[in-house]
Amino acid sequence: MFYAGVFLAISLSLPRIADGPGTSGFVVTIGLLAIWRYGWWGVHVVRSMIFLNLTFPKLRAEAETSAGIERAPEVYVLITSYRMAGDVSFRVYDGLVSALRCYGAPATIIASITDQSDVDLLQHVLDAHGNPKDIEIRFMFQRGDGKRSAMGEAARAIARDLPSPDALVVFMDGDIYLPPDTLERSLPFFAINPALGALTTDNRGFVKGDGWTREWYDLRYAQRHLVMSSMSLSRRLLVLTGRFSVFRASIVTDRDFIRHVEDDHIDHWRFGRFRFLSGDDKSTWFWLLRNRREMLYVPDVVAWGFEELPDRRRFLASSIGLMRRWYGNMLRNSSRAIALGPGRMGFFTWWSLVDQRVSMWTSLTGPVVAVMLTLAHSRPFFLGYLSWIMMTRLFASVLLGLQRGRFSPLWPVLLYYNQIVGALVKTWVTFRVNQQKWTRQNIVDGEPADPWKRTCQRAIGHGMHVTQFAGYVYALALMTGVLAMPHGTAFALMTGRVSPPSSDDYWLRPAIARLGDSGELQLPAGAFTLLSGEPLSLGRTILRGAGHDRTSLYIAGGLDCLRPDPCVEGAFIEFRGSQSQSPSPPAPSIPENPS
Repeated sequence: MFYAGVFLAISLSLPRIADGPGTSGFVVTIGLLAIWRYGWWGVHVVRSMIFLNLTFPKLRAEAETSAGIERAPEVYVLITSYRMAGDVSFRVYDGLVSALRCYGAPATIIASITDQSDVDLLQHVLDAHGNPKDIEIRFMFQRGDGKRSAMGEAARAIARDLPSPDALVVFMDGDIYLPPDTLERSLPFFAINPALGALTTDNRGFVKGDGWTREWYDLRYAQRHLVMSSMSLSRRLLVLTGRFSVFRASIVTDRDFIRHVEDDHIDHWRFGRFRFLSGDDKSTWFWLLRNRREMLYVPDVVAWGFEELPDRRRFLASSIGLMRRWYGNMLRNSSRAIALGPGRMGFFTWWSLVDQRVSMWTSLTGPVVAVMLTLAHSRPFFLGYLSWIMMTRLFASVLLGLQRGRFSPLWPVLLYYNQIVGALVKTWVTFRVNQQKWTRQNIVDGEPADPWKRTCQRAIGHGMHVTQFAGYVYALALMTGVLAMPHGTAFALMTGRVSPPSSDDYWLRPAIARLGDSGELQLPAGAFTLLSGEPLSLGRTILRGAGHDRTSLYIAGGLDCLRPDPCVEGAFIEFRGSQSQSPSPPAPSIPENPS
Protein backbone atom coordinates (compact mmCIF):
# COMPACT_ATOMS: atom_id res chain seq x y z
CA MET A 1 0.00 0.00 0.00
CA PHE A 2 2.89 2.36 0.78
CA TYR A 3 4.50 1.54 -2.59
CA ALA A 4 1.22 2.20 -4.43
CA GLY A 5 0.65 5.43 -2.51
CA VAL A 6 4.11 6.80 -3.34
CA PHE A 7 3.72 5.83 -6.99
CA LEU A 8 0.30 7.53 -7.19
CA ALA A 9 1.56 10.72 -5.53
CA ILE A 10 4.49 10.97 -7.93
CA SER A 11 2.38 10.16 -10.98
CA LEU A 12 -0.10 12.95 -10.19
CA SER A 13 2.74 15.49 -10.38
CA LEU A 14 3.98 14.32 -13.78
CA PRO A 15 1.92 16.76 -15.93
CA ARG A 16 4.14 19.55 -14.55
CA ILE A 17 7.11 18.22 -16.51
CA ALA A 18 5.23 17.42 -19.71
CA ASP A 19 7.03 20.25 -21.53
CA GLY A 20 9.89 22.65 -21.09
CA PRO A 21 13.69 22.62 -21.45
CA GLY A 22 15.26 19.18 -21.22
CA THR A 23 12.04 17.23 -21.70
CA SER A 24 12.88 16.03 -25.20
CA GLY A 25 16.36 14.92 -24.11
CA PHE A 26 14.88 13.09 -21.13
CA VAL A 27 12.19 11.31 -23.15
CA VAL A 28 14.49 10.38 -26.03
CA THR A 29 17.36 9.13 -23.86
CA ILE A 30 15.26 7.16 -21.39
CA GLY A 31 12.93 5.98 -24.16
CA LEU A 32 15.67 4.61 -26.40
CA LEU A 33 17.37 3.02 -23.43
CA ALA A 34 14.10 1.40 -22.34
CA ILE A 35 13.43 0.03 -25.83
CA TRP A 36 16.86 -1.53 -25.89
CA ARG A 37 17.10 -2.86 -22.33
CA TYR A 38 13.52 -4.05 -21.90
CA GLY A 39 13.47 -5.37 -25.45
CA TRP A 40 16.48 -7.56 -24.66
CA TRP A 41 14.99 -8.60 -21.33
CA GLY A 42 11.75 -9.42 -23.15
CA VAL A 43 13.67 -11.71 -25.48
CA HIS A 44 14.95 -13.61 -22.43
CA VAL A 45 11.41 -13.83 -21.04
CA VAL A 46 10.00 -15.23 -24.30
CA ARG A 47 12.85 -17.69 -24.75
CA SER A 48 12.54 -18.90 -21.14
CA MET A 49 8.81 -19.48 -21.64
CA ILE A 50 9.48 -21.49 -24.80
CA PHE A 51 12.07 -23.59 -23.00
CA LEU A 52 10.00 -24.16 -19.86
CA ASN A 53 6.71 -24.87 -21.62
CA LEU A 54 7.68 -26.49 -24.92
CA THR A 55 11.30 -27.65 -25.15
CA PHE A 56 12.03 -28.96 -21.68
CA PRO A 57 8.79 -30.99 -21.22
CA LYS A 58 9.80 -33.05 -24.28
CA LEU A 59 13.29 -33.57 -22.84
CA ARG A 60 11.81 -34.54 -19.49
CA ALA A 61 9.55 -37.14 -21.13
CA GLU A 62 12.54 -38.69 -22.95
CA ALA A 63 14.60 -38.68 -19.75
CA GLU A 64 11.83 -40.37 -17.76
CA THR A 65 11.61 -43.09 -20.42
CA SER A 66 15.34 -43.79 -20.39
CA ALA A 67 15.66 -43.55 -16.59
CA GLY A 68 14.36 -47.06 -16.02
CA ILE A 69 16.39 -48.55 -18.86
CA GLU A 70 19.86 -47.03 -18.80
CA ARG A 71 21.84 -45.68 -15.87
CA ALA A 72 25.39 -44.47 -15.52
CA PRO A 73 27.74 -47.38 -14.73
CA GLU A 74 29.26 -45.39 -11.85
CA VAL A 75 28.96 -41.98 -10.25
CA TYR A 76 31.71 -39.90 -8.66
CA VAL A 77 31.00 -36.98 -6.37
CA LEU A 78 33.63 -34.30 -5.83
CA ILE A 79 32.56 -32.27 -2.80
CA THR A 80 34.63 -29.57 -1.10
CA SER A 81 33.98 -28.37 2.45
CA TYR A 82 35.85 -25.68 4.35
CA ARG A 83 35.17 -25.52 8.07
CA MET A 84 31.45 -26.00 7.80
CA ALA A 85 29.25 -26.24 10.87
CA GLY A 86 28.68 -29.82 12.01
CA ASP A 87 24.89 -29.75 11.65
CA VAL A 88 25.18 -28.35 8.11
CA SER A 89 27.77 -30.95 7.05
CA PHE A 90 25.69 -33.80 8.45
CA ARG A 91 22.60 -32.67 6.56
CA VAL A 92 24.58 -32.16 3.35
CA TYR A 93 26.19 -35.61 3.37
CA ASP A 94 23.02 -37.26 4.59
CA GLY A 95 21.14 -35.83 1.61
CA LEU A 96 23.95 -36.83 -0.77
CA VAL A 97 24.02 -40.45 0.40
CA SER A 98 20.21 -40.62 0.18
CA ALA A 99 20.32 -39.31 -3.40
CA LEU A 100 23.02 -41.83 -4.39
CA ARG A 101 21.07 -44.70 -2.87
CA CYS A 102 17.93 -43.55 -4.68
CA TYR A 103 19.79 -43.52 -8.02
CA GLY A 104 21.17 -47.00 -7.42
CA ALA A 105 24.53 -46.91 -9.25
CA PRO A 106 27.92 -47.63 -7.61
CA ALA A 107 29.24 -44.36 -6.23
CA THR A 108 32.47 -42.89 -4.89
CA ILE A 109 32.43 -39.73 -2.80
CA ILE A 110 35.71 -37.80 -2.76
CA ALA A 111 35.37 -35.48 0.23
CA SER A 112 37.86 -32.62 0.28
CA ILE A 113 37.84 -31.66 3.97
CA THR A 114 39.87 -29.61 6.46
CA ASP A 115 39.65 -31.38 9.82
CA GLN A 116 39.67 -34.87 11.37
CA SER A 117 36.26 -34.15 12.88
CA ASP A 118 34.85 -34.20 9.34
CA VAL A 119 36.01 -37.82 9.00
CA ASP A 120 34.13 -38.80 12.13
CA LEU A 121 31.01 -36.98 10.97
CA LEU A 122 31.02 -38.67 7.55
CA GLN A 123 31.50 -42.07 9.12
CA HIS A 124 28.51 -41.30 11.31
CA VAL A 125 26.47 -40.52 8.15
CA LEU A 126 27.40 -43.89 6.63
CA ASP A 127 26.48 -45.67 9.85
CA ALA A 128 23.10 -43.96 9.83
CA HIS A 129 22.48 -45.39 6.35
CA GLY A 130 23.65 -48.89 7.24
CA ASN A 131 27.07 -48.55 5.53
CA PRO A 132 25.83 -49.26 1.97
CA LYS A 133 28.33 -51.44 0.09
CA ASP A 134 28.01 -49.61 -3.23
CA ILE A 135 28.95 -46.20 -1.76
CA GLU A 136 32.56 -45.43 -0.89
CA ILE A 137 33.92 -42.29 0.76
CA ARG A 138 37.52 -41.17 0.26
CA PHE A 139 38.97 -38.31 2.30
CA MET A 140 41.37 -35.69 0.98
CA PHE A 141 42.64 -32.91 3.24
CA GLN A 142 42.86 -29.45 1.67
CA ARG A 143 46.04 -27.39 1.67
CA GLY A 144 44.12 -24.25 2.61
CA ASP A 145 45.16 -22.28 -0.50
CA GLY A 146 41.74 -22.22 -2.11
CA LYS A 147 39.28 -24.53 -3.76
CA ARG A 148 41.06 -25.02 -7.07
CA SER A 149 43.95 -27.13 -5.80
CA ALA A 150 41.51 -29.39 -3.95
CA MET A 151 39.47 -29.85 -7.13
CA GLY A 152 42.60 -30.67 -9.12
CA GLU A 153 43.72 -33.33 -6.65
CA ALA A 154 40.28 -34.89 -6.57
CA ALA A 155 40.01 -34.93 -10.36
CA ARG A 156 43.38 -36.72 -10.61
CA ALA A 157 42.18 -39.26 -8.07
CA ILE A 158 39.16 -39.94 -10.28
CA ALA A 159 41.40 -40.24 -13.36
CA ARG A 160 43.57 -42.85 -11.62
CA ASP A 161 40.46 -45.05 -11.25
CA LEU A 162 40.15 -45.16 -15.07
CA PRO A 163 36.38 -44.64 -14.97
CA SER A 164 34.07 -45.75 -17.75
CA PRO A 165 33.51 -43.18 -20.54
CA ASP A 166 29.83 -43.19 -19.58
CA ALA A 167 30.53 -42.49 -15.90
CA LEU A 168 29.38 -39.18 -14.45
CA VAL A 169 31.02 -36.80 -12.01
CA VAL A 170 29.12 -34.48 -9.67
CA PHE A 171 30.75 -31.21 -8.60
CA MET A 172 29.14 -29.72 -5.49
CA ASP A 173 29.92 -27.48 -2.54
CA GLY A 174 29.91 -28.61 1.06
CA ASP A 175 26.91 -26.40 1.91
CA ILE A 176 24.43 -27.83 -0.64
CA TYR A 177 21.58 -30.12 0.29
CA LEU A 178 20.26 -32.49 -2.40
CA PRO A 179 16.71 -33.88 -2.15
CA PRO A 180 16.61 -37.69 -2.52
CA ASP A 181 15.40 -37.64 -6.16
CA THR A 182 18.01 -35.10 -7.40
CA LEU A 183 20.30 -37.54 -9.20
CA GLU A 184 17.48 -39.76 -10.43
CA ARG A 185 15.86 -36.77 -12.15
CA SER A 186 19.09 -35.18 -13.44
CA LEU A 187 21.46 -37.86 -14.69
CA PRO A 188 19.19 -39.49 -17.35
CA PHE A 189 19.63 -36.42 -19.60
CA PHE A 190 23.14 -37.63 -20.42
CA ALA A 191 21.72 -40.90 -21.75
CA ILE A 192 19.38 -39.21 -24.22
CA ASN A 193 21.97 -36.73 -25.54
CA PRO A 194 25.51 -38.01 -26.22
CA ALA A 195 26.64 -34.44 -27.06
CA LEU A 196 25.73 -33.16 -23.60
CA GLY A 197 28.88 -32.28 -21.67
CA ALA A 198 27.46 -30.92 -18.42
CA LEU A 199 24.27 -29.80 -16.74
CA THR A 200 23.22 -27.78 -13.74
CA THR A 201 19.94 -27.30 -11.91
CA ASP A 202 17.80 -24.70 -10.22
CA ASN A 203 19.06 -23.26 -6.92
CA ARG A 204 17.23 -22.16 -3.80
CA GLY A 205 18.41 -21.46 -0.30
CA PHE A 206 17.96 -21.94 3.41
CA VAL A 207 18.84 -18.36 4.23
CA LYS A 208 19.88 -17.07 7.64
CA GLY A 209 19.09 -13.41 8.09
CA ASP A 210 16.34 -10.84 8.07
CA GLY A 211 13.58 -10.44 5.49
CA TRP A 212 15.66 -8.24 3.20
CA THR A 213 18.46 -10.83 3.11
CA ARG A 214 16.11 -13.73 2.40
CA GLU A 215 14.34 -11.87 -0.38
CA TRP A 216 17.63 -10.67 -1.85
CA TYR A 217 18.84 -14.25 -2.24
CA ASP A 218 15.49 -15.49 -3.53
CA LEU A 219 15.29 -12.67 -6.08
CA ARG A 220 18.74 -13.59 -7.39
CA TYR A 221 17.64 -17.20 -7.71
CA ALA A 222 14.50 -16.10 -9.58
CA GLN A 223 16.55 -13.98 -12.00
CA ARG A 224 18.97 -16.85 -12.48
CA HIS A 225 16.11 -19.22 -13.24
CA LEU A 226 14.80 -16.96 -16.01
CA VAL A 227 18.16 -16.32 -17.68
CA MET A 228 19.36 -19.94 -17.41
CA SER A 229 16.10 -21.17 -18.96
CA SER A 230 16.54 -18.73 -21.82
CA MET A 231 20.18 -19.67 -22.41
CA SER A 232 19.47 -23.41 -22.28
CA LEU A 233 17.32 -23.05 -25.37
CA SER A 234 20.64 -22.60 -27.24
CA ARG A 235 22.25 -25.56 -25.44
CA ARG A 236 24.65 -23.13 -23.81
CA LEU A 237 24.77 -21.52 -20.35
CA LEU A 238 26.54 -18.54 -18.78
CA VAL A 239 27.94 -20.52 -15.84
CA LEU A 240 28.19 -24.08 -14.53
CA THR A 241 27.64 -23.34 -10.88
CA GLY A 242 29.90 -25.00 -8.34
CA ARG A 243 26.90 -25.47 -6.07
CA PHE A 244 25.75 -28.49 -8.06
CA SER A 245 26.73 -29.46 -11.61
CA VAL A 246 27.23 -32.82 -13.32
CA PHE A 247 29.92 -33.59 -15.94
CA ARG A 248 30.85 -36.56 -18.04
CA ALA A 249 33.82 -38.39 -16.57
CA SER A 250 35.64 -38.19 -19.91
CA ILE A 251 35.73 -34.40 -19.46
CA VAL A 252 36.76 -34.35 -15.80
CA THR A 253 39.63 -36.81 -16.39
CA ASP A 254 40.97 -34.87 -19.37
CA ARG A 255 44.44 -33.58 -18.45
CA ASP A 256 43.83 -30.23 -20.11
CA PHE A 257 40.59 -29.81 -18.16
CA ILE A 258 42.33 -30.56 -14.85
CA ARG A 259 45.17 -28.14 -15.57
CA HIS A 260 42.71 -25.50 -16.65
CA VAL A 261 40.67 -25.71 -13.45
CA GLU A 262 43.70 -25.97 -11.17
CA ASP A 263 45.84 -23.24 -12.73
CA ASP A 264 43.48 -21.01 -14.70
CA HIS A 265 44.90 -17.59 -15.48
CA ILE A 266 44.81 -14.75 -17.99
CA ASP A 267 47.45 -12.47 -19.48
CA HIS A 268 46.26 -8.91 -18.97
CA TRP A 269 47.76 -5.96 -20.86
CA ARG A 270 48.09 -3.94 -17.63
CA PHE A 271 48.43 -6.54 -14.87
CA GLY A 272 50.42 -9.17 -16.73
CA ARG A 273 49.69 -12.82 -15.91
CA PHE A 274 47.70 -13.58 -12.77
CA ARG A 275 45.93 -16.71 -11.56
CA PHE A 276 42.27 -16.96 -10.77
CA LEU A 277 41.52 -17.44 -7.10
CA SER A 278 37.80 -18.27 -7.09
CA GLY A 279 35.42 -18.74 -10.02
CA ASP A 280 36.09 -22.41 -10.71
CA ASP A 281 32.54 -22.65 -12.09
CA LYS A 282 33.49 -20.08 -14.75
CA SER A 283 36.65 -22.03 -15.60
CA THR A 284 34.79 -25.30 -16.15
CA TRP A 285 32.17 -23.42 -18.17
CA PHE A 286 34.78 -21.76 -20.39
CA TRP A 287 36.52 -25.08 -21.09
CA LEU A 288 33.26 -26.62 -22.30
CA LEU A 289 32.42 -23.50 -24.31
CA ARG A 290 35.83 -23.50 -25.99
CA ASN A 291 35.50 -27.19 -26.83
CA ARG A 292 31.96 -26.79 -28.26
CA ARG A 293 30.30 -29.02 -25.67
CA GLU A 294 26.59 -28.69 -25.04
CA MET A 295 25.17 -27.67 -21.65
CA LEU A 296 21.71 -27.99 -20.13
CA TYR A 297 19.71 -26.32 -17.37
CA VAL A 298 17.29 -28.60 -15.51
CA PRO A 299 14.63 -26.26 -14.10
CA ASP A 300 12.51 -28.80 -12.20
CA VAL A 301 15.33 -30.08 -9.98
CA VAL A 302 16.46 -27.93 -7.04
CA ALA A 303 19.76 -27.90 -5.13
CA TRP A 304 19.33 -26.14 -1.79
CA GLY A 305 22.14 -24.01 -0.39
CA PHE A 306 22.73 -22.95 3.21
CA GLU A 307 23.11 -19.23 2.59
CA GLU A 308 24.34 -16.56 4.96
CA LEU A 309 25.87 -13.14 4.43
CA PRO A 310 29.48 -12.76 5.62
CA ASP A 311 28.20 -10.24 8.18
CA ARG A 312 24.46 -10.47 8.81
CA ARG A 313 24.46 -7.11 10.59
CA ARG A 314 25.77 -5.25 7.54
CA PHE A 315 23.63 -6.03 4.52
CA LEU A 316 25.10 -3.32 2.29
CA ALA A 317 28.77 -4.16 2.93
CA SER A 318 28.21 -7.93 2.75
CA SER A 319 26.15 -7.83 -0.45
CA ILE A 320 28.70 -5.56 -2.14
CA GLY A 321 31.51 -7.92 -1.08
CA LEU A 322 29.71 -10.87 -2.65
CA MET A 323 28.98 -8.88 -5.80
CA ARG A 324 32.66 -8.01 -6.16
CA ARG A 325 33.55 -11.71 -6.13
CA TRP A 326 30.72 -12.77 -8.45
CA TYR A 327 31.13 -9.97 -10.97
CA GLY A 328 34.90 -10.19 -10.82
CA ASN A 329 34.71 -13.82 -11.90
CA MET A 330 32.32 -12.86 -14.67
CA LEU A 331 34.47 -10.02 -16.02
CA ARG A 332 37.69 -12.02 -15.82
CA ASN A 333 36.18 -14.72 -18.02
CA SER A 334 33.83 -12.90 -20.37
CA SER A 335 36.56 -11.15 -22.39
CA ARG A 336 38.22 -14.37 -23.46
CA ALA A 337 34.83 -16.01 -24.03
CA ILE A 338 33.74 -13.13 -26.28
CA ALA A 339 37.00 -13.53 -28.19
CA LEU A 340 35.88 -17.05 -29.20
CA GLY A 341 33.35 -15.38 -31.48
CA PRO A 342 29.72 -16.12 -32.33
CA GLY A 343 30.70 -18.87 -34.76
CA ARG A 344 31.88 -21.16 -31.96
CA MET A 345 29.08 -20.60 -29.44
CA GLY A 346 26.20 -19.17 -31.46
CA PHE A 347 25.20 -15.54 -31.85
CA PHE A 348 22.72 -15.42 -28.95
CA THR A 349 25.19 -16.74 -26.39
CA TRP A 350 27.92 -14.48 -27.73
CA TRP A 351 25.73 -11.38 -27.60
CA SER A 352 24.58 -12.28 -24.07
CA LEU A 353 28.22 -12.10 -22.99
CA VAL A 354 28.68 -8.75 -24.77
CA ASP A 355 25.52 -7.46 -23.09
CA GLN A 356 26.91 -8.35 -19.67
CA ARG A 357 29.71 -5.87 -20.23
CA VAL A 358 27.58 -3.15 -21.82
CA SER A 359 24.78 -3.30 -19.24
CA MET A 360 27.01 -1.98 -16.46
CA TRP A 361 26.96 1.43 -18.20
CA THR A 362 23.42 1.41 -19.56
CA SER A 363 22.11 0.60 -16.07
CA LEU A 364 23.57 3.88 -14.81
CA THR A 365 22.25 6.00 -17.67
CA GLY A 366 18.77 6.54 -16.23
CA PRO A 367 19.75 7.93 -12.81
CA VAL A 368 22.62 10.00 -14.25
CA VAL A 369 20.34 11.61 -16.85
CA ALA A 370 17.58 12.25 -14.30
CA VAL A 371 19.94 13.94 -11.83
CA MET A 372 21.66 15.89 -14.60
CA LEU A 373 18.42 17.32 -16.03
CA THR A 374 17.06 18.08 -12.57
CA LEU A 375 20.15 20.13 -11.69
CA ALA A 376 20.34 21.82 -15.10
CA HIS A 377 16.72 22.86 -15.50
CA SER A 378 15.35 22.93 -11.95
CA ARG A 379 12.55 20.66 -13.06
CA PRO A 380 11.22 17.57 -11.29
CA PHE A 381 12.75 15.17 -13.80
CA PHE A 382 13.90 12.96 -10.97
CA LEU A 383 10.29 12.38 -9.92
CA GLY A 384 9.41 11.35 -13.44
CA TYR A 385 12.32 8.93 -13.50
CA LEU A 386 11.36 7.56 -10.08
CA SER A 387 7.81 6.97 -11.30
CA TRP A 388 9.18 5.13 -14.33
CA ILE A 389 11.42 2.98 -12.14
CA MET A 390 8.62 2.08 -9.73
CA MET A 391 6.34 1.05 -12.59
CA THR A 392 8.86 -0.99 -14.58
CA ARG A 393 10.43 -2.73 -11.58
CA LEU A 394 7.01 -3.73 -10.31
CA PHE A 395 6.14 -5.16 -13.72
CA ALA A 396 9.46 -7.07 -13.90
CA SER A 397 8.96 -8.42 -10.38
CA VAL A 398 5.49 -9.68 -11.25
CA LEU A 399 6.86 -11.54 -14.29
CA LEU A 400 9.59 -13.09 -12.17
CA GLY A 401 7.01 -14.04 -9.55
CA LEU A 402 4.81 -15.75 -12.14
CA GLN A 403 7.74 -17.92 -13.22
CA ARG A 404 8.97 -18.52 -9.69
CA GLY A 405 5.59 -19.21 -8.14
CA ARG A 406 5.93 -16.55 -5.44
CA PHE A 407 6.22 -12.77 -5.19
CA SER A 408 7.54 -10.38 -2.57
CA PRO A 409 6.76 -6.64 -2.31
CA LEU A 410 10.46 -6.13 -1.55
CA TRP A 411 11.47 -7.36 -5.00
CA PRO A 412 10.96 -4.06 -6.93
CA VAL A 413 13.20 -2.21 -4.48
CA LEU A 414 15.81 -4.97 -4.48
CA LEU A 415 15.73 -5.16 -8.28
CA TYR A 416 16.72 -1.51 -8.49
CA TYR A 417 19.32 -1.99 -5.75
CA ASN A 418 20.90 -4.83 -7.72
CA GLN A 419 20.84 -2.74 -10.88
CA ILE A 420 22.51 0.40 -9.54
CA VAL A 421 24.84 -1.05 -6.92
CA GLY A 422 25.66 -3.99 -9.19
CA ALA A 423 26.53 -1.64 -12.07
CA LEU A 424 28.75 0.49 -9.82
CA VAL A 425 30.53 -2.64 -8.56
CA LYS A 426 31.05 -3.89 -12.12
CA THR A 427 32.55 -0.60 -13.27
CA TRP A 428 34.81 -0.61 -10.21
CA VAL A 429 35.97 -4.18 -10.84
CA THR A 430 36.53 -3.51 -14.56
CA PHE A 431 39.56 -1.35 -13.79
CA ARG A 432 40.77 -3.58 -10.93
CA VAL A 433 40.06 -7.01 -12.38
CA ASN A 434 43.18 -8.49 -10.77
CA GLN A 435 41.97 -7.88 -7.20
CA GLN A 436 40.46 -11.08 -5.79
CA LYS A 437 39.25 -12.23 -2.41
CA TRP A 438 37.84 -15.56 -1.26
CA THR A 439 35.15 -14.57 1.24
CA ARG A 440 34.92 -17.75 3.30
CA GLN A 441 38.64 -18.54 3.46
CA ASN A 442 39.73 -14.87 3.69
CA ILE A 443 42.38 -15.30 0.98
CA VAL A 444 43.47 -12.28 -1.08
CA ASP A 445 45.37 -12.65 -4.34
CA GLY A 446 46.08 -11.07 -7.73
CA GLU A 447 48.05 -7.94 -6.81
CA PRO A 448 51.85 -7.48 -6.89
CA ALA A 449 53.72 -8.20 -3.67
CA ASP A 450 55.89 -5.12 -4.18
CA PRO A 451 54.19 -2.14 -2.42
CA TRP A 452 55.38 0.37 -5.04
CA LYS A 453 54.02 -1.64 -7.97
CA ARG A 454 50.77 -2.25 -6.10
CA THR A 455 50.36 1.49 -5.43
CA CYS A 456 51.09 2.37 -9.07
CA GLN A 457 48.60 -0.18 -10.35
CA ARG A 458 45.90 1.12 -8.06
CA ALA A 459 46.61 4.75 -8.99
CA ILE A 460 46.38 3.94 -12.71
CA GLY A 461 43.14 2.06 -12.11
CA HIS A 462 41.63 5.01 -10.25
CA GLY A 463 42.69 7.40 -13.01
CA MET A 464 41.26 5.25 -15.81
CA HIS A 465 38.02 4.78 -13.88
CA VAL A 466 37.53 8.50 -13.27
CA THR A 467 38.43 9.38 -16.86
CA GLN A 468 36.03 6.89 -18.42
CA PHE A 469 33.20 7.78 -16.07
CA ALA A 470 33.71 11.51 -16.75
CA GLY A 471 33.62 10.86 -20.51
CA TYR A 472 30.46 8.80 -20.08
CA VAL A 473 28.74 11.60 -18.13
CA TYR A 474 29.90 14.19 -20.68
CA ALA A 475 28.49 12.12 -23.56
CA LEU A 476 25.14 11.90 -21.78
CA ALA A 477 25.18 15.67 -21.21
CA LEU A 478 25.64 16.21 -24.94
CA MET A 479 22.89 13.70 -25.81
CA THR A 480 20.35 15.35 -23.50
CA GLY A 481 21.22 18.92 -24.47
CA VAL A 482 22.52 19.85 -21.01
CA LEU A 483 25.80 20.80 -22.69
CA ALA A 484 26.46 21.86 -26.28
CA MET A 485 29.40 20.91 -28.43
CA PRO A 486 32.14 23.57 -28.24
CA HIS A 487 32.48 25.86 -31.26
CA GLY A 488 35.23 25.05 -33.73
CA THR A 489 37.18 28.08 -32.63
CA ALA A 490 37.19 26.81 -29.06
CA PHE A 491 38.69 23.51 -30.23
CA ALA A 492 41.35 25.42 -32.11
CA LEU A 493 42.18 27.40 -28.98
CA MET A 494 42.34 24.27 -26.81
CA THR A 495 44.61 22.45 -29.24
CA GLY A 496 46.89 25.46 -29.65
CA ARG A 497 46.35 25.85 -33.42
CA VAL A 498 45.48 29.53 -32.92
CA SER A 499 46.44 32.09 -30.29
CA PRO A 500 43.78 33.58 -28.01
CA PRO A 501 42.51 36.79 -29.64
CA SER A 502 42.51 40.15 -27.91
CA SER A 503 38.83 40.70 -28.71
CA ASP A 504 35.59 38.77 -28.32
CA ASP A 505 34.91 38.45 -32.06
CA TYR A 506 35.84 34.75 -32.10
CA TRP A 507 32.92 33.76 -29.90
CA LEU A 508 30.49 36.71 -29.85
CA ARG A 509 30.04 37.02 -33.61
CA PRO A 510 29.20 33.27 -34.04
CA ALA A 511 26.82 33.51 -31.07
CA ILE A 512 24.98 36.42 -32.72
CA ALA A 513 24.99 34.63 -36.07
CA ARG A 514 23.38 31.52 -34.53
CA LEU A 515 20.37 33.63 -33.55
CA GLY A 516 19.32 33.79 -37.17
CA ASP A 517 16.85 36.41 -38.34
CA SER A 518 15.51 37.00 -34.84
CA GLY A 519 16.30 36.14 -31.27
CA GLU A 520 17.75 37.41 -28.04
CA LEU A 521 21.33 37.15 -26.81
CA GLN A 522 21.92 37.51 -23.07
CA LEU A 523 25.36 38.91 -22.28
CA PRO A 524 26.77 38.40 -18.79
CA ALA A 525 28.33 41.13 -16.69
CA GLY A 526 31.65 42.34 -18.05
CA ALA A 527 33.30 44.31 -20.82
CA PHE A 528 33.17 42.91 -24.35
CA THR A 529 34.97 44.12 -27.47
CA LEU A 530 34.42 43.68 -31.22
CA LEU A 531 37.49 44.87 -33.13
CA SER A 532 37.24 43.34 -36.58
CA GLY A 533 35.15 46.20 -37.93
CA GLU A 534 33.18 43.86 -40.18
CA PRO A 535 29.47 44.70 -40.24
CA LEU A 536 27.08 42.35 -38.50
CA SER A 537 24.05 41.40 -40.53
CA LEU A 538 21.10 41.33 -38.10
CA GLY A 539 17.41 40.70 -38.29
CA ARG A 540 15.04 41.20 -35.36
CA THR A 541 17.79 40.75 -32.76
CA ILE A 542 17.94 41.82 -29.13
CA LEU A 543 21.23 42.18 -27.24
CA ARG A 544 20.45 42.16 -23.53
CA GLY A 545 22.99 43.08 -20.86
CA ALA A 546 23.18 42.10 -17.20
CA GLY A 547 22.15 45.58 -16.01
CA HIS A 548 23.18 49.25 -15.91
CA ASP A 549 26.96 49.69 -15.58
CA ARG A 550 27.43 45.90 -15.42
CA THR A 551 27.68 45.04 -19.12
CA SER A 552 29.59 47.14 -21.64
CA LEU A 553 30.07 46.50 -25.35
CA TYR A 554 32.79 48.31 -27.36
CA ILE A 555 32.38 48.13 -31.14
CA ALA A 556 35.22 49.26 -33.42
CA GLY A 557 33.69 51.60 -35.96
CA GLY A 558 30.77 52.47 -33.75
CA LEU A 559 27.17 51.52 -34.12
CA ASP A 560 27.31 52.06 -37.85
CA CYS A 561 28.77 48.57 -38.03
CA LEU A 562 25.48 47.13 -36.75
CA ARG A 563 23.40 47.09 -39.89
CA PRO A 564 19.84 45.78 -40.10
CA ASP A 565 19.49 43.15 -42.77
CA PRO A 566 17.65 44.74 -45.71
CA CYS A 567 16.45 41.32 -46.83
CA VAL A 568 14.48 40.78 -43.60
CA GLU A 569 11.12 42.47 -43.52
CA GLY A 570 10.74 44.69 -40.45
CA ALA A 571 14.46 44.41 -39.54
CA PHE A 572 15.79 46.71 -36.85
CA ILE A 573 18.35 46.78 -34.03
CA GLU A 574 17.37 47.00 -30.39
CA PHE A 575 19.61 47.27 -27.31
CA ARG A 576 18.28 46.40 -23.87
CA GLY A 577 20.32 47.94 -21.07
CA SER A 578 23.05 50.56 -21.13
CA GLN A 579 25.07 51.15 -24.31
CA SER A 580 28.83 51.46 -24.24
CA GLN A 581 30.69 54.62 -25.12
CA SER A 582 32.39 54.50 -28.49
CA PRO A 583 34.10 57.00 -30.78
CA SER A 584 31.27 56.60 -33.28
CA PRO A 585 28.11 58.71 -33.30
CA PRO A 586 25.30 57.59 -31.01
CA ALA A 587 22.92 54.94 -32.21
CA PRO A 588 20.17 56.11 -34.55
CA SER A 589 16.67 56.20 -33.16
CA ILE A 590 14.32 53.50 -34.23
CA PRO A 591 11.93 54.80 -36.86
CA GLU A 592 8.24 54.71 -36.24
CA ASN A 593 7.84 52.45 -39.27
CA PRO A 594 10.66 49.90 -38.97
CA SER A 595 10.13 48.70 -42.52
